[in-house]
Amino acid sequence: MLRFHAAVLAFFLSLSVLFSFCHGTRPLPGDAGEGLSIFRYAEAPEYRNGVGCPAPPPNNGDRRRPVSICDASLVHIAMTLDSEYLRGSIAAVHSVLKHASCPENVFFHFIVARSDPASPRVLTQLVRSTFPSLNFKVYVFREESVKALISSSIREALENPLNYARNYLGDILDACVDRVIYLDSDLVLVDDVGKLWSTTLGGSRVVGAPEYCHANFTKYFTDGFWADPMLSRVFAARRRRPCYFNTGVMVIDLVKWREGKYRRRIENWMEVQKSKRIYELGSLPPFLLVFAGNVEGIDHRWNQHGLGGDNVKGSCRPLHPGPVSLLHWSGKGKPWARLDARKPCKLDFLWEPYDLFLHNNNGSGEDIRVRGRRVMGGGASYSSSCL
Repeated sequence: MLRFHAAVLAFFLSLSVLFSFCHGTRPLPGDAGEGLSIFRYAEAPEYRNGVGCPAPPPNNGDRRRPVSICDASLVHIAMTLDSEYLRGSIAAVHSVLKHASCPENVFFHFIVARSDPASPRVLTQLVRSTFPSLNFKVYVFREESVKALISSSIREALENPLNYARNYLGDILDACVDRVIYLDSDLVLVDDVGKLWSTTLGGSRVVGAPEYCHANFTKYFTDGFWADPMLSRVFAARRRRPCYFNTGVMVIDLVKWREGKYRRRIENWMEVQKSKRIYELGSLPPFLLVFAGNVEGIDHRWNQHGLGGDNVKGSCRPLHPGPVSLLHWSGKGKPWARLDARKPCKLDFLWEPYDLFLHNNNGSGEDIRVRGRRVMGGGASYSSSCL
């Protein structure tokens, strides 16, 4: 599959290019009605399985009929879906399908917040209208289950309850889903997701992710944490020194997760944080406390993170040397915001081909044709079934 070496990257740059939800028919919002003009996306191309793929899950030839979520041939991907990062989520899904050898065997699990300005029903219809053949299910995350555990962070955005939805995947997803890839909304894949799915989690390891052992691990926790021997010994007890890993890309064994009650282990540390203030960041440190030192290391090509840089300082980040399979705009800067502001970083042009957002439309509700793909304007109606 596609490998992004330095020469290939240079070429591209030079071009400058806790619950399921059923849904029925409802108008998709446009400029009128609910005023959510951000919901204008072109319909993605159809992506079909290549040679050698397992047979797609049966739906009797009707792509609108749900496939069995328990089908053993499925590759399960979990993502959050919200109004603020919707454009990134749509691009991420598009990138997965475009590069997957077996796109018809990919199943997405979208977790939405009850409090989102767009209702779960609207978000569901948006996904269906953009990806008519996509296998997916939408879950409503009950934010009250985690709000009381969230402490203030150095960035207000990190306090969003939906950031903590990954802690509850073992409870939210169907019991027959025994493994899942969790992906953030500010990334794109440029390689076959099936390769990431094939990661072996050996021994007692529950989570697989690229590790970064050169990072200063101590900075993720306060001086008070390191000064307290009862707290800091959690890392001293590890068989090897703990390494930083980014929770935006993880392969998770949900069987081990559920059996080991890892949701509760993470919550325990969040409760300690409420009383003793042992870290400043949001949802990352509890994961480090529970898993760091016992992570299945995955090749760094699967999370080239930090590309968001810092919008305040206007900084742009380069890629690390070597092949790349996943580009991750973690950090303050997002590619769609910089592109719209006409102040992009060079790497933002690698995100742009997956963007399906429509900037120009007539707002009349009439069909709009963009780059050979059809999209409905405001007031269009879509119907689908419970996935």
